[in-house]
Amino acid sequence: MYPRILAICAWVVLVVGCATPSKFDYSREPDPRRAEYIVGPADQLRINVWREPELSVETRVRPDGIITIPLLGDIRAAGYPLSVIRSQVATGLAKFVKPENLQVTIALVASTSYQFTITGNVERSGNFTPPTYVTVLEAVTMAGGPNRFASPKEAFIIRGTAEGKPRKIPVNVKLIQEGKAFEQNIVILPGDIIVMP
Repeated sequence: MYPRILAICAWVVLVVGCATPSKFDYSREPDPRRAEYIVGPADQLRINVWREPELSVETRVRPDGIITIPLLGDIRAAGYPLSVIRSQVATGLAKFVKPENLQVTIALVASTSYQFTITGNVERSGNFTPPTYVTVLEAVTMAGGPNRFASPKEAFIIRGTAEGKPRKIPVNVKLIQEGKAFEQNIVILPGDIIVMP
């Protein structure tokens, strides 16, 4: 836990030092609720093969992103939507099951890969793992809201990029709470760090 806190602090210092654009385009931030769910490590999946109970399994995605399926062995699941995983399983099982009997379904039993951190002047800082995607306001509420030392107008999100470089997204939590900055109430992504100065 201690190394993770040090890493978060270093990341915060790095991002805070970066210049924040005067006008941030919030419309460019992704909303994962509009796309198919992407499976992540620690998610639990139920794979059913019609009339083949010995091939049906409930499994958790390992930290390395792999799941183990009877007859097929290990398959990569993390980073893919359920439809792609179902297709991979069906293709692999086609060697063992008659095509007319090959009906594969996959269900998400538990989503535990969706995690983010809230730090700074909130009532309860820490890591959060809600069952569904949440917005900035919902996330801050989960942390008990800003405490009496907070500057909610100066809050921001630290978000990673595909290149691995963190970037800073300013969010005026006070305006969001007042319903005056709806565009800033973006969806929190896995791995986000919300900082409440």
